[in-house]
Amino acid sequence: MPKDYVEHREGGYHIADSSVSLESIVYAFLRGESAEAIAESFLALTSEQVYGALAFYLAQRSRVD
Repeated sequence: MPKDYVEHREGGYHIADSSVSLESIVYAFLRGESAEAIAESFLALTSEQVYGALAFYLAQRSRVD
């Protein structure tokens, strides 16, 4: 069964089951940070959550941007 890594709430996108915004993950990614480095920066997230969030962003880029 597919897992949802991102949810829409409070007027924006957030990593599921966390208070971390998708925007903060995306900005780090666009600055050139690796998924592993992003996960290390956000201790509340696992590498799986970061990769899932980035996959969501890349698939939905026009809608998210």
